[in-house]
Amino acid sequence: MEHNTVENKNDFTGSWVSSSRFLFYVTIFCLLSFVLGGCYNLFKHRYKGKPEVAVPENTLYNPKYK
Repeated sequence: MEHNTVENKNDFTGSWVSSSRFLFYVTIFCLLSFVLGGCYNLFKHRYKGKPEVAVPENTLYNPKYK
């Protein structure tokens, strides 16, 4: 049984330089998308200001009793 193989110069595993360049760009893309996604999530859940909270008068720093 004879196996015929064809040399593929565009193979991912064939050239260390092109594959490492590809992995470098994939890593940069994933890192950048992760950082931008985190920034967007922080922006979406940002602090929207001081809420109006009803505080009972007997629990103030200087409490007022009846």
